[in-house]
Formats: sequence, C-alpha cells, structure tokens
Amino acid sequence: MSRRLIVEADGGSRGNPGPAAYGSVVREAATGDVLIELAGHLGVQTNNVAEYTGLLEGLKAAAQIDPAALVEARLDSKLVVEQMSGRWAIKNDALRRIALQARDILPREQVTYTWVPREQNAAADKLANESMDAVEKGRSGTIRRSRSDAFEVETQADVLPDTPTPAIPGWGPDLGPPTVTILVRHGVTPHSVERRFSGSGGAHDPMLTELGREQIATAGRELLRRGGGDVLVCSPMLRTRESAAIIGEIIGLEPVVVEGLQEAKFGEWDGHTFAEVMERWPAQMSGWLGSPEIAPPGGESIHQVYDRIGMALDTIQATYPGKRIIVACHVGTIRSMTVRALGAPLTSVNKLEIAPASLTTLTWYSDGNSSLRSFAEAAHLDELQQTQVP
Repeated sequence: MSRRLIVEADGGSRGNPGPAAYGSVVREAATGDVLIELAGHLGVQTNNVAEYTGLLEGLKAAAQIDPAALVEARLDSKLVVEQMSGRWAIKNDALRRIALQARDILPREQVTYTWVPREQNAAADKLANESMDAVEKGRSGTIRRSRSDAFEVETQADVLPDTPTPAIPGWGPDLGPPTVTILVRHGVTPHSVERRFSGSGGAHDPMLTELGREQIATAGRELLRRGGGDVLVCSPMLRTRESAAIIGEIIGLEPVVVEGLQEAKFGEWDGHTFAEVMERWPAQMSGWLGSPEIAPPGGESIHQVYDRIGMALDTIQATYPGKRIIVACHVGTIRSMTVRALGAPLTSVNKLEIAPASLTTLTWYSDGNSSLRSFAEAAHLDELQQTQVP
C-alpha cells in the first residue's frame, strides 16, 4: 500500500506585489506528524506567485521523502487548486511556468489538490510570515526544519545570506551599461482634455489635439537637448504612434511599435467621464479604486495591466540591453513600470500623477536592480503653460 503524504502550502506578499515569501509543510497523512517545514523569501512578487511557489517547494520535499507516495496538496488558494486540477486555465505566464515545474515533480496520478479554509492552512501561512519577518530584520528568511529522521535538515531562518542582496544602484561593482527607459506620456487628446476613459480594445482611440502635438514636439526638443536615444518604441495606439512619429522626426529615430505597451482596457467605461462612470457603475468603480484585482466590466484589472506591461518591458530589455530607450506610452504604462522599478505596492498606482508629454526615467541593471532617476518631469512644457494633468 502506497504511503500517503499531505503538503500544506501557502504564500504571501506585503503589497501584492511586494516583499513575498512562501511556506510549506509536509505531513504523514496517517498521523498528521510534521516531516518538514519550509519557507523562503522571493523578493518582490505577487501573492499568487508566492502561493504557487509554496506548492512547488512542498511537492519537491514530498518527492524527496518518498517519490512513490500519494500526495494530497492542500491550499487556501482556490485559484491554485482549480488551475492545478485542470479545471481553470492558467493565463498568467509567470504562474504557468511555476505550475509546469510543479506538475513535473511527481506523476499526475499521485497528486490531488484540495481547497481548505484559511484557518486550516495556518501552519504554512505562519511559515511564510516568519520568513518575511526575518528578512525585515536583515536575515535570509530561509527556513528548513525537520521533525523526522526521514529528512535531516537544519533551521536557517536566522542565518545571514551567503551573498549580499543587489547593491544600491551606483554603489556596487561595474555591471556594464544599464538599460535606460525614458517614458514619454503622449500629448493631450480630446478625451484627456474632457477627462474621459480612453483605453485599449474599445472603439475610442483618439488622435492628438493641436495642443497635444505642440506638447510632444516640445518634449522631443527636450529629449534632443539631453542627447536623444538609441531606440524609440511606442504603444500601438494612435496617440502614441503619432507622438512617436513627432519625436522621431526631431531626434532622428524610426519608431518601433511594441505590443503590450497600450493603455489599460476600460471595457464598458471607455469613452465615459469619471463622473458618468461613478453614476452608472458606482459599485464597480469603488471596487476598481479599492483593489488592483478588480477590473471594469469587460476591461482589465490593474494587476492584469501590470503583468502585461511587465512582459512588454522584458521584451524591450532583452531586445535592447544596455541601450537608451525612449518609450512613447500612456499613464497606465508609466505607472506600471514605475511601480515595478521601485518594488512599490500596486495599490499606489492611482496616486501617481503624470502630465501629458512629461518625462519619466527608469534605469534597469543586469543584476536585477532598478532605480527611478526622474518622475513626470514637465518643466520643459512651461512655455506652453500646460503642465497640469488633464
């Protein structure tokens, strides 16, 4: 008769995304005895990534204990349980990669997935928080505790890491030239002047107004004064393509359209003013403002936009490493990239004001570090007397 093991897995992120860690417990199913406890810090990640990683590490430990065991994985994440059971599709690329690793650890017929209430997953949750607390105190956050002779390991929660965390930008060893992105918000459109939602995927894709073209031309001259760039990319939307064309003519670069950089999809809200949306969809608007996981009807959540922009950014960095890249884009794009560079929580995005034709400069280093050099600079627009945020 096959041995039976239970894997309890969880993960957490303080900020979502923010400092994150996973926790895993492997038990004997027959007795409930703990065989091993695991936890580890993941840097800045989302809750979902942390939860999936808890499952991955727990299954690895179970396979080491007994590769022939029947394993029941218990999680309080319905998303992970339903996706790993094959009932829900995995649309997020980062989660899909972890899920595929987890599925390869043991034959599928040996593993089942069970959703449990949060209170029944307290041990794994406690481990994840113990790891995050340790890192806040300057420790490694790695925990491996055994309560069985079957798997001899030692506690490492209070051990400092063998290698230092990435250096403060500019203070570490020479890593070669960083990749620099100069993000230019497009100039004003009729919708931005009227404060209307103007997202991607809808029927509303306005061009720049005359003032918007003047703003972008002024930004282009400022970019030329600063030395221009090596590459000019833009979102596929009309207002950013028009902005990139104006900038490119001034600084001598041909724009390259990059899919994924477009503004958020606002679904049914597209073309409506904020006041109109508040009147017609008050509950949905409150939810969207309060949580990065809630999407407008037919649109994208802030988290979905963040993930999409992150994939586009990865493509840009891989294609143009060490280059100075000018990016003609949108408020949503600039907010997502800025939050990513700072490791700030997604709940902060709506607090970032970005004027039309303003400049934001982010630096990306080969060791994974990043920095914010400037944010929403608009002094070059003073001659137009139009630096407010419509």
